[in-house]
Amino acid sequence: MKQIFEGDSRKAGEPLWWNFQERIVSTNLVQLYDIPSGIWRTVAPLPIAVNHPNAAAVNGRIYLLGGLVNTQEPPTAEADWIATGKSYVYDLEANNWTEVASMPNGTERGSSVVGVYGEMIYIAGGMTVLNLNYQDASTTVTAFNTTSLQWQRVPSIAANIPEGRQHAAGTVVGDILYVIGGRWYERTNVRDTVFSLNLRNQSTGWQTSPGHMPTARGGVTGGAVGGSFFAFGGECNPNATNGVFPQAETYDLESREWTRLNNMQVPRHGTAAVAVGNRIYIPGGGLQQDGVPIERNGVVSFGQATAHFDAYEVGF
Repeated sequence: MKQIFEGDSRKAGEPLWWNFQERIVSTNLVQLYDIPSGIWRTVAPLPIAVNHPNAAAVNGRIYLLGGLVNTQEPPTAEADWIATGKSYVYDLEANNWTEVASMPNGTERGSSVVGVYGEMIYIAGGMTVLNLNYQDASTTVTAFNTTSLQWQRVPSIAANIPEGRQHAAGTVVGDILYVIGGRWYERTNVRDTVFSLNLRNQSTGWQTSPGHMPTARGGVTGGAVGGSFFAFGGECNPNATNGVFPQAETYDLESREWTRLNNMQVPRHGTAAVAVGNRIYIPGGGLQQDGVPIERNGVVSFGQATAHFDAYEVGF
């Protein structure tokens, strides 16, 4: 297993710097990465500016199913976001977005775990509000049918994860949807749990694994390769001046045991990860915990984003 570097839009890994005002601006920018050519390109923008989106790719299309948006326009000078249920599908050939059915009333949220199972997209947990004073954590589980383009009811026993989660990692492997780590309500309430649901037999409800992630964290990301899930990074690290976790850890889905790996070479949080073949691609992210002031060379930053892009390669 090794970390490989796929690209970096800064010439020497130089980070993008945010000041406090800039860091709370949501965007409708959409960029796609072509793996064979190693080239990024900008495509048609989303119809809305959104952050903490719930997104998935199914059969050559990209689905954006809710997220968080600014409470007012122009946005305030402080993070102040609420959930939207607005949903869209992107057609790669036509390079356009089409609006589809919104999330049902009362289920709107962002920062959820998203998993694809056949024609279905499952959305577990998430949050409905995030500002400097408060954030919540949802237990709700919903499903979107990419054939009918409609939302479908989840059996009541499977309709809520055991405890609210947002900023968690997860995916579908085989028949199982996993929700891993994340946080419960406020940013520092980080968790090390693994929840799972058998999508083929949802009547069994959600299960909690006896195997706990070695490092409890939110803002974590990851993906599955073979029979293992790999978790990377996160925020609210009390032992780091930048508040970011460098940890990389892997969970054996059969034995339900965790193993520590070498730390990330560029630790970050708030990114996304996607597994393709035996690689997990991790674009961008935050290099410091959001909202925590850090002074460097006389300049105070409240957020430090990066365009760094790398991939973790799993050897068999």
